[in-house]
Amino acid sequence: MNVGFRIVTSSIAGIAVFAVLLFVPAGTVNYWQGWALLAVFGAASLGPTLAIARVDPAALERRLNAGVKAETRPVQKAVIAGTFVAFAASLILPALDYRFGWSHIPAWLSVIGLAMVAAGLGMAMLVVYQNRYASANITIEEGQPLVSTGLYGVVRHPMYFGNVILMIGIALGLGSYWALLLVIFGTLLMAVRIVDEEKLLNAELDGYRQYTQKVRYRLLPLIW
Repeated sequence: MNVGFRIVTSSIAGIAVFAVLLFVPAGTVNYWQGWALLAVFGAASLGPTLAIARVDPAALERRLNAGVKAETRPVQKAVIAGTFVAFAASLILPALDYRFGWSHIPAWLSVIGLAMVAAGLGMAMLVVYQNRYASANITIEEGQPLVSTGLYGVVRHPMYFGNVILMIGIALGLGSYWALLLVIFGTLLMAVRIVDEEKLLNAELDGYRQYTQKVRYRLLPLIW
């Protein structure tokens, strides 16, 4: 199946699932933050993804090969399963918050959150462009080069850093302070994933140990 067609169909299916997870718990479709998130998510992910598919289809194939079954390491299987649950909760909890009025976030802060969603997704797309071997599952391919420039010169796992920005943006964009608690859980999951992933990278990717001495921070600049 053509990569572009797979991207479009999976994006449509994903947006449909997002809509169910947002509007059913919200109990209404009169939830502007939910519609805005769907629009931003679709625009910020689909266009750049299709552009990368034209430049390097193999890079997108690596990203499409995702999920619990795609992982070979037990720790990663558990982390990915937990990540799916956390992401679903990051949509459901704000929708329930909207329905029952637990939080009162001003509209301007929700707009900032939506901008963070776009920034997080944009960073993920830039990572795929800068590192064509950035797969969705933990693996080392034959001849895989070490990328240490661009975003990889700031943190060792810029894709995950973008995910932290994305998670914060989703919570604020959907108007929920309570959903920020899920950012902590999601970040801890990524930390576990990184620690296990770096065991493989140190063992099998040439030059990675030296790279860790050059770029000290794994996930969050100046923190960890």
